[in-house]
Amino acid sequence: MTPVKDNSPSPDQTDVHPPTFGRTPLNPGTVVFNLVRGGLIGSAELVPGISGGTVALVTGAYERVLYNANRLLDAVKAFATDRAEGVRRFKAVDWTMLLPMAVGMVAMVFALAGILGSFVEDHPVPAKSLFLGMVAVSLVVPLLMIDTTDLKRRLPVAVPLFIVGVLFTFIATGFSSSTNPDPNLLLVFIAAAIAVCALILPGVSGSFFLYAIGIYSATLTAVSDLDVTYILVFGLGALTGLVLFVRVMEYLLTKHRTLTLFTMTGMLLGSLRALWPWQDDDAGIQAPGDQAGLALGLFLLGAAVVAAMVIFEQVTKRRRTRDRSARPDKSSGQLP
Repeated sequence: MTPVKDNSPSPDQTDVHPPTFGRTPLNPGTVVFNLVRGGLIGSAELVPGISGGTVALVTGAYERVLYNANRLLDAVKAFATDRAEGVRRFKAVDWTMLLPMAVGMVAMVFALAGILGSFVEDHPVPAKSLFLGMVAVSLVVPLLMIDTTDLKRRLPVAVPLFIVGVLFTFIATGFSSSTNPDPNLLLVFIAAAIAVCALILPGVSGSFFLYAIGIYSATLTAVSDLDVTYILVFGLGALTGLVLFVRVMEYLLTKHRTLTLFTMTGMLLGSLRALWPWQDDDAGIQAPGDQAGLALGLFLLGAAVVAAMVIFEQVTKRRRTRDRSARPDKSSGQLP
């Protein structure tokens, strides 16, 4: 999965060369650091509107995780035809970073699933208001990743794709956003396969996708209740999506990044319909009603939280860019 450079020329015009990263040193400090990073990303993935990819960017893990995930997929592919080569590639993966992060993510998911599930089910208007503010602000994240010069050149194609994305998700969520307390396992499998692709794009929330199609609460309940069947089906779907769809997303992001990100922004904008706090049982939009004041306050709170994260990530990115320019001989692979 090739990392996306915000300020690079359009991938349609240049070759994209992924960076390489050294191994993370094994010591108590790096283990705890990556446990915390994984826990933060896992917490973000549970909340519709906060992207785990954005948190990964903020904590400095994004490019390294994508690089090593790509190495892991290559190892699995090689192992099927050449066991020795597969083993060699497995050993090349930075397990010192990935394993603690994975443990931190899983631990936070199981710890918080029940709490968030109860919040969404028992307080639908406050929950949707909070998430609406988060997702609304997160729309700027994919836009910040777009090369504006390339976007201007592609506006005749980009604008229609944006409009199609808005209309498609706005209409689709009208049919699907009502809560499904007992989803079909095939739907769970497919939803997990699609949601895992959201990890690639900062600003795109996998949990929000589950919320938009109505199975977010059911998924949290299954995790909280340790529903082994549901969890296994979801896990298999996520693994399938990782293997099959991530390569497609990688291609789109490296070869057609501008159009992909702009279309994705349109889809996110249209899907905000699913988070409108006042809806009937069939997901029909209603005028603001009960708890309007609380809803507005939570909307602003959610917007402020994500805005702070985006600003922090942008400041951190600029600082890292300055540091790398000042020390061109030092590899980013030496970071923890």
